[in-house]
Amino acid sequence: MFGIDFLALITAAGYLGIAFSITVESGLFFGFLLPGDSLLFTVGLLASQGIFNIYILIPLLIVCAIVGDSAGYIIGKKFGPQLFTKKESLLFKPAYLHMAHQFFLKYGPQAIFIARFTPVVRSVIPIIAGIAHMPQRSFTIYNILGAFVWAGGITLLGYFLGLQFPNTKEYLVPIIAGIILISLIPVGIEYLQHKRREKKLETTERGSENIQ
Repeated sequence: MFGIDFLALITAAGYLGIAFSITVESGLFFGFLLPGDSLLFTVGLLASQGIFNIYILIPLLIVCAIVGDSAGYIIGKKFGPQLFTKKESLLFKPAYLHMAHQFFLKYGPQAIFIARFTPVVRSVIPIIAGIAHMPQRSFTIYNILGAFVWAGGITLLGYFLGLQFPNTKEYLVPIIAGIILISLIPVGIEYLQHKRREKKLETTERGSENIQ
């Protein structure tokens, strides 16, 4: 894909590179630039081929997902309000922050678990939870549950699929493309809803100004 051999890249990155990527993608704002679901699936597939040890991968990825979310929560709690006034840059998108905020308001504490399966939102929602001063205990429970199901579940899916169909690796590019497209559906829906709310708010404000 794009002339890049992702299997070779992931293999070269090793456990350390994979751990870093999942940690950052889980709860640090600029993590939205990194792959998540597709990486988990791919490393699980590679483990089925003996390139990685599944017994090392699963606990490592779960711990990294928990640590990433926890870091985001702490950042949100300490520096959160300042982020809403921060200017847009390559690594910071205010629109994603507001979208994640609406996501949190919509689902409440369960958003920590649900967001695991929603790219972009997944990287920002722990920060929003910290800003909202979500109780540490509730956050930790949903954080751990989400990490087990997301990091453990998707990795095992790739692993068992690789065991059942050894040639799956040959079709990895279309499989990853499919995973990315499917995972982006909730993001698209959430983004459209966010834009609709913004437009409705603008219309309401414009109407109020005309009345005055």
